Amino acid sequence: MKRLRLYRSLAGLLMVLWPTVGTISAQSSGSGQRDVLREITDVVGLKPRFELQATSQVQNAAAVVYGGKRYLLYNPQFVGAVNRAGRTDWAGISILAHEMGHHLNGHTLKPGGSNPTDELEADEFSGFVLRKMGASMAQAQAAMAIVSDDEASPTHPGRSTRLTSIGEGWQRANQQIVASTRTAAPSATPAVLVNRATAPVRTVATSAAPVSILGKITFRNSPDVPFYLTNRLNVVRVDPSERTAQVVGRLTRSESLSFPYVLIDSQQNRLYISKNGGIFDNTGRQVAMLSDPS
Repeated sequence: MKRLRLYRSLAGLLMVLWPTVGTISAQSSGSGQRDVLREITDVVGLKPRFELQATSQVQNAAAVVYGGKRYLLYNPQFVGAVNRAGRTDWAGISILAHEMGHHLNGHTLKPGGSNPTDELEADEFSGFVLRKMGASMAQAQAAMAIVSDDEASPTHPGRSTRLTSIGEGWQRANQQIVASTRTAAPSATPAVLVNRATAPVRTVATSAAPVSILGKITFRNSPDVPFYLTNRLNVVRVDPSERTAQVVGRLTRSESLSFPYVLIDSQQNRLYISKNGGIFDNTGRQVAMLSDPS
């Protein structure tokens, strides 16, 4: 998939040539065609804020930004050829997932062309997404096994490295799926709305409750807010001024060796805790760290 990023710098030219471009919109359930873009965004919990365009103006596929809007461009002849060579439609889907990975990892916002680090991040994302969608590892790797070069270049890694990265993304998604299926499903009962003025706040007095602190949780988006893990496996947010700790979540064991604990908050959102204390969301992005409270 050489020169994929070259087309990002040619976005303006592509828009000038837009009369030759065909749009693939969401397909109705009666059409028999898959709405692949929505399937990919659904598994990572996103709205499909991308526009998928079929065009002969790109050699293979590219992620571009034009006028503040994100596009996924692909050559249907190229995708069809890859699907035939790989003997699976997953090959073409993985190409689109790879390009979406460039958008979601912020690669299209940076100046310059392709580089090996960005390509491996997009490869890993495609492996993660395809496992969530139900593909086997071989199906997730099918396209890259066909189109990538054996040896690395200044812009792209070699084939074996790229297949390894796709495999790592696939395995990470698989571990999450296995952990979630072996953990008892949480209650689906919706929250009861009450008057905020009279709603009780669940707090425990730190001076009186017989609890001890096992660890400290630091979230990347709010590093100054103190969260602690107690010996009851509760996650509490501490207010030093009022000497209270509000329970905001709880840890539960999982069957995953890589993610032995799952953090579930009051809204039933889940975060996955690795063996070294890293805390990850369901897209595999690290959002926090569990460390020694001292």
